[in-house]
Amino acid sequence: MSAGTDLALIRERKPLVHQITNYVVMNETANATLAIGALPVMAHALQEVEEMAAAASALVLNIGTLSDEWVESMLLAGKAANRAGVPIVLDPVGAGATSYRTEVSQRLLAELQIAVVRGNSAEIATLAGRQAEIRGVEAVGEAGGPELARAAAQALGCVTAVTGPVDHVSDGSAANAVANGHELLATVTGTGCMSTAITGCFLGVQPDALAAATSALVAFGVAGEDAAREARGPGSFHVALYDALAALDPETLDSRVR
Repeated sequence: MSAGTDLALIRERKPLVHQITNYVVMNETANATLAIGALPVMAHALQEVEEMAAAASALVLNIGTLSDEWVESMLLAGKAANRAGVPIVLDPVGAGATSYRTEVSQRLLAELQIAVVRGNSAEIATLAGRQAEIRGVEAVGEAGGPELARAAAQALGCVTAVTGPVDHVSDGSAANAVANGHELLATVTGTGCMSTAITGCFLGVQPDALAAATSALVAFGVAGEDAAREARGPGSFHVALYDALAALDPETLDSRVR
C-alpha cells in the first residue's frame, strides 16, 4: 500500500466521484473532492442516478439527511454501480440514533455490494449488532478499536473504516490503525463526511478496498495536521483544510504515515 502512489494516480486520472450525500455537507465534500484532485458530481434525481453512477469511478452514499425518495435514488444508483463494477462507499450517518437511519443503512448493505463502510464507532457498532451510544449523529463513549473494525467487517462483508482519534480499517482479517489527524477536525461539521468522499476518490483509482480506505484516511489526516498549523480556530481551520488537501505532496506523503 502506498498513499502517495494512489494520490498521484488521483491527480493524473481525475476520477469522477458520484455523491448522493446530505444537504449539510454537499459543498464541503464537493470542494474536498476537487481539492485532492478528483471530480465531484452531486446527483440524486431518480431520472439520472443510474446513468451517472455507471459512468463514475466511485459512488458515495451518505444518509445524513434522509428521505424516502433519496433512499430510492441510492438503491437505483447502487445497483447501477454494481452492474458497472463501480465501487461504493457507504457513510451510515446517525445509524443507531433512529430506527429509520438504522433500517436504511441495513437495507443498503443488504441490497448492494458495498466496498467500504466508513463511520464512527457507534454507527459501525450498531450495524454490526453491538450495543452503542449515539447522540444525534455523534458517538458517545469510547472509540472503537481494531477489534470492532475487524468484527464489523466480518459481519457486514466489506471493508470497515471506524474513524476517531485513531482510525481503524479492516477487511475482516488484516487491520490497519491510522493515527494521522488533528483534534480540530472534530470542531468542523462534515469532516467525517469529507473523509468518506476522499475514500471514494481513492477507491476510484485503487481496486484494493482496504488499501484505498487506509490511504484515504492517511491523506485526510495529514491534511488536517497541515491545516492546523496556521489555524486560529474552527473557521480558519475549515478554509485551510481545502488548501492542505490541494497541497498534499505524493512524493512525501508516505513518509508522514502514522
